[in-house]
Amino acid sequence: MQVRALEFRVEDVKEPVGIFVFEDDRENLNFLGGLRDQVEKLLSVENFKGKEESIAKVSLLVEDKVRVFYLVGLGKREKSTEDTYRTASALLTKRAKKDNVKELYLYAGELSFRISKAVAEGAILGRYRFDKYKTKKEEEERVDLEMLCVHGADEQGIRMGEIFAKAQNFTRDLVNEPGNVINPITLAEIAQRVAQEGGLQCRVYDEKEIQEMGMYALWSVGKGSATPPRFVHMVYKPEGEPKARIAVVGKGLTFDSGGLNIKTGDYMRTMKMDKSGACAVIGIMKALSELKPQVEVHGIFGAAENMPSGTAYRPDDIIRAMNGKTIEIDNTDAEGRVTLADALSYASNLGVSRIIDMATLTGACMVALGEYTAGLFTNDNGFGEELLELSKLTGERMWKLPLDDKKLREKIKKGEGDVLNSGGRYGGAITAAMFLEEFVKEGIKWVHLDIAGPAHLREEFSYYAKGGTGFGVRTCLEYVIKLSEGENQ
Repeated sequence: MQVRALEFRVEDVKEPVGIFVFEDDRENLNFLGGLRDQVEKLLSVENFKGKEESIAKVSLLVEDKVRVFYLVGLGKREKSTEDTYRTASALLTKRAKKDNVKELYLYAGELSFRISKAVAEGAILGRYRFDKYKTKKEEEERVDLEMLCVHGADEQGIRMGEIFAKAQNFTRDLVNEPGNVINPITLAEIAQRVAQEGGLQCRVYDEKEIQEMGMYALWSVGKGSATPPRFVHMVYKPEGEPKARIAVVGKGLTFDSGGLNIKTGDYMRTMKMDKSGACAVIGIMKALSELKPQVEVHGIFGAAENMPSGTAYRPDDIIRAMNGKTIEIDNTDAEGRVTLADALSYASNLGVSRIIDMATLTGACMVALGEYTAGLFTNDNGFGEELLELSKLTGERMWKLPLDDKKLREKIKKGEGDVLNSGGRYGGAITAAMFLEEFVKEGIKWVHLDIAGPAHLREEFSYYAKGGTGFGVRTCLEYVIKLSEGENQ
């Protein structure tokens, strides 16, 4: 679907028109001109009041032609946010698609760059479905929504919103692919293809090179599978001197059985999504090739399958990571942090000033924050606050959790190696983050996002479909753009 900024009048278009309406302010209905009174009467019958996430369809006979209007509620004006518009846009396009609308027009009032961007994002994100393996698709019998024309929108905002949303949808596709389609080798190949298409640099290290670099943490997790691990380093470099250099690191477990500490069937289900962090890295790098910010960005992930076999790593194993620290394995199902140990060590040697890592790391974070919020951990409060503020704009919910509990830190220091890969059940998200911090070089600002909850959803809502969400892509892109504009370097 294409989103366009286009000036239009209601009386000049034949296609359906959507109008966003505030609960306490019906000013946007003035755009209907002489049709306003008729629409308002029908809305009263529908008991439509403009409450947030409400939608009403109104049909009028005008000059022997049926005119269709979709009214979408924004709630109270003073409480509206960018995400309010993003959600409303998604609800509108979902409903229009259901009604076999091919071309749709939208009036949403005065639109800034940011709101225009949110409207474009919502329209594209809301239409997402992963149904490529359905032999008979529901959409086959439907007319596809091809065009959304937005009155008074900022063209640059629309364009950026399209790039952001398409990057997130691309990430969703990767997350939703099953383990028999995407494994460490094929995920690395996808990264190479994205890099080639976007003019990025990309280096893939095979299992032999992984060991030669001293990445025995990644190697150990992946060696139990018939498909060997891969390590991927993507690079976006702007023309001229970059304003900043950062690394985005993702967890890339293409499937997680738990290894020798094998998961039960219920917990193994959906473990194709354990690659969500790595998929987000690829999606981010894909968008950067189009956005072209003045920031050097390194996209990094280790890809592995955590499988039980005669070659699998074991509880009690002691493994040396790339930075020289030793890891004692308490539980083979705490494998993501082990692979990230090497990825963070590698990223720390690239001359970057900041690292963001994203990982479906712990069930403990879901227990603490629920399914819709990521845990944020950081060694630099300013850096963490920047991402938290941006997440309020993107609608990707994050909540800061502490790293200053000395007693909890002691739990991962009690083993026979330098660090244990599990600190036990209580405070599990915190001890996992403390483990990762051991592999970030001193002096580098670092944020860890535990996205175990919001990376994959069991049911759709707002602009999210069931399955992979692509969580983190838009917030990270916002941060790169912010650095490119020279803010808070």
